[in-house]
Amino acid sequence: MAKHIGIIACSAEGAALCYRTICAEAPAEMGEHRPPEITMHTHPLSEYMVPIRAGDWDKVAQLMLSSAGKVAQAGADFAICLDNTIHQAFDLVTPKSPIPWLHIADTVGEQARKKGFTHLGILGTKYLMTGPVYSDALNPFP
Repeated sequence: MAKHIGIIACSAEGAALCYRTICAEAPAEMGEHRPPEITMHTHPLSEYMVPIRAGDWDKVAQLMLSSAGKVAQAGADFAICLDNTIHQAFDLVTPKSPIPWLHIADTVGEQARKKGFTHLGILGTKYLMTGPVYSDALNPFP
């Protein structure tokens, strides 16, 4: 039986892409019209941007944990978030989360290694490109 996925949304773009990708890829694994159960929660992006701009990753983690609690309460088995930037608060979130999380950069690295890639191109916001999310997860690569 498929696990119930909790999507922690920060931006509408990331959440929509995450949801659409799961639904598009699910038929190959689960059969036609059989995506896993999905619950999504988001706080307004403006609530994230104030602490992101201030470098207050504890506050970002609080928002992420709030969302994790809500999707866990709805029955989600684990959490994912397609918004790269807020993964800077990941290490503050996981020890307190009611459910496990998948880390976006760890997952990218695992798939890249599995496919034999030796170089990756990462594009993102200034917060992502100057932050530790991918450099920590992909160091050393491959």
